[in-house]
Amino acid sequence: MGINMQEIKELVVISGKGGTGKTSLTAAFAALSENKVLCDADVDAADLHLLMAPVIERQSDFKGGHEAVIRPQACTACGRCRELCRFDAISQDFIIDPISCEGCGVCVDFCPEGAIDFIEKTCGQWYMSRTRFGPMVHARLGIAEENSGRLVSLVRQQARTYAEENGQTLIITDGPPGVGCPVIASLSGATALCIVTEPTVSGLHDMERVIRLAAHFNVPGMVIINKSDLNLDMSKAIEDLTRERNMSLLGRIPFDPVFTKAMIQAKTIVEYDKESALSLGVREIWDKIITSSAMTPGRMINLKEAIKA
Repeated sequence: MGINMQEIKELVVISGKGGTGKTSLTAAFAALSENKVLCDADVDAADLHLLMAPVIERQSDFKGGHEAVIRPQACTACGRCRELCRFDAISQDFIIDPISCEGCGVCVDFCPEGAIDFIEKTCGQWYMSRTRFGPMVHARLGIAEENSGRLVSLVRQQARTYAEENGQTLIITDGPPGVGCPVIASLSGATALCIVTEPTVSGLHDMERVIRLAAHFNVPGMVIINKSDLNLDMSKAIEDLTRERNMSLLGRIPFDPVFTKAMIQAKTIVEYDKESALSLGVREIWDKIITSSAMTPGRMINLKEAIKA
């Protein structure tokens, strides 16, 4: 059963910093939603799988970048590569350290004997899995590996392709924290952005950075204040910024250790205690998301104009 790609909506849940509760809320939204594909785009430190317990059905290597390797039988030990390498990756006996090598290719281009191969690296793996809440695309970047932005783009594309081929109309993406390359890769082409923040100085500061990034890509945004009662003055400042930027405030979630208790049981908050005030509040937030103008085609907020205002 196929579906037009234009009919598929993607909600990216994001935060300007780590530790705001972004993944816990993403998992709760997964439990509350229907006909969706889950996507974990936080490939540098993926942890959505801890709550989703995915059963892997397909695994593929992710290749990105290159690594230089000297062929000993062709090397004349002229030393040209060691002179040019700015990362001290080549030992005196002309063996390249794969950890130190940045894959720039200078040694490959200037080796007079052509004795250095430039091998494409396997930087990690991506997976197509099934969970109790539906299909999930996720990935794991190798230790100290780069190109996380490309891997984010890959898992998002795979999620969209799966949704198109199998009739899902919604993608819920757990985005990376911060505002770097992986975050940029998670925003482009998204339908809407849900920013999870906390009432701290860094939470407010990083939220504003994410808003400006979203404005660059003209992705409409909504805001959730998690642990909102820890600092009421800072929560008020976040609310004021939300109004200034013409964004929707979806709700305020008070600090509650039950979130941690649910995680220990590898459950979402709505599974662990579905009738609690906290769970009902999360349900209300989800209802606001799926009925918001940001998730309705043709009614998207122009964030660039909101930022200028």
